[in-house]
Amino acid sequence: MSDIADASLAYEGVKRIEWADRSMPVLRQIRERFAEERPLDGLRIAACMHITTETACLIRTLQAGGASVALASSNPLSTQDDTAAALVQEDGAEVFARAGIDREGYYAHIHQALETAPDLVLDDGCDLVNTLHIERTDLLPTVKAGCEQTTTGVIRLHQMALEGVLRFPMVAVNDTDTKHMFDNRYGTGQSTLDGIVRATNTLLAGKTVVIAGFGYCGRGLAERARGLGARVVITEIDPVKALDAALQGFAVQPMAEAAADGDVFITVTGNRDVVNAEHLAVMKDGAILANSGHFDVEIDVRALEEMAVAVHHGVRPQTDEYVLADGRRLVLLAEGRLVNLAAAEGHPAAVMDMSFADQALTCAWLAKAHESLAPAVHDVPKEIDTEVARLKLASMSIAIDLLTPDQEDYLHSWRIGS
Repeated sequence: MSDIADASLAYEGVKRIEWADRSMPVLRQIRERFAEERPLDGLRIAACMHITTETACLIRTLQAGGASVALASSNPLSTQDDTAAALVQEDGAEVFARAGIDREGYYAHIHQALETAPDLVLDDGCDLVNTLHIERTDLLPTVKAGCEQTTTGVIRLHQMALEGVLRFPMVAVNDTDTKHMFDNRYGTGQSTLDGIVRATNTLLAGKTVVIAGFGYCGRGLAERARGLGARVVITEIDPVKALDAALQGFAVQPMAEAAADGDVFITVTGNRDVVNAEHLAVMKDGAILANSGHFDVEIDVRALEEMAVAVHHGVRPQTDEYVLADGRRLVLLAEGRLVNLAAAEGHPAAVMDMSFADQALTCAWLAKAHESLAPAVHDVPKEIDTEVARLKLASMSIAIDLLTPDQEDYLHSWRIGS
């Protein structure tokens, strides 16, 4: 039995799902193929994901392939209640999610999704896989394999594998080229700034935007913030990434220096306390704090609460103002959780088209390949990544060159020199 906020919202959810589907031509093609081939026939899938219209299109694709799906949310603030209602009422999925639910309810929903005794799991941050390994070990024997969608989740999975506790193969869908390029760089870059602007209505032109982390997400953010007229400062712990940022023309500073100069701070590192009490103590009046890393640990919200003499919740939607003893006001967005999903709608559907195409095709591959895979973290087969890119190009009416036989021979020969 599903647990959603309001079943009567299904009609609105269906309209929004169909709107998203228009911008997801790759997933539509895969859905049509799945409906004919039924590669997931009879399999039970438990998923812990952001419950958005784009995710709904993935769930429909998995169902077209023959799977039954139970879905819990991977973030309490990202659930779209109308989408959840549509999945239950119109598509027959089991959904356990309500917008704004507390931590206890969040994990209760994960447990409910796991009660279906899944064959495959889809995770977004590794909370579902973590719960399986710690609290629901009785279900582990039935789980054949799974997919992980985020950098944060992949980091946790690698640590589990390193410690020898991972009990079934997991595929790092996050690490495909198509996912990195579209989802992390273009998706996070646009949707994070979208969330900040919706929450604050601030003008970014002329502002100093401090971005913690220069991975794929940080690069996308930096490019788009600069395009909107902001001065961009990068903070990094990796010398190679810091050098890359500097050579692209961005200022690079330690956070301890950047804290006093920034107007807007965005964390995208996957680590904790990237913005801490030391940094908060020197920030400007009115500085905006936003996180686009997966979990709400990148900004030390507890330290901010302890420093504040007053907190004004909801000064704008998903915007809380913390007043410090010296009168400075620091503005925290989305409680320190994912600003692009809490204050906006997440990535555009055209972005998730590729990420979820990777997910769907990997699930179909795992349905057959799981028996030959060790309990470890595996890469998505290169041919799946290439196929998704090919389908996307075709949907955009873009043609590319093909190698001639002579070029093929040249690339495979070591005898031909200058």
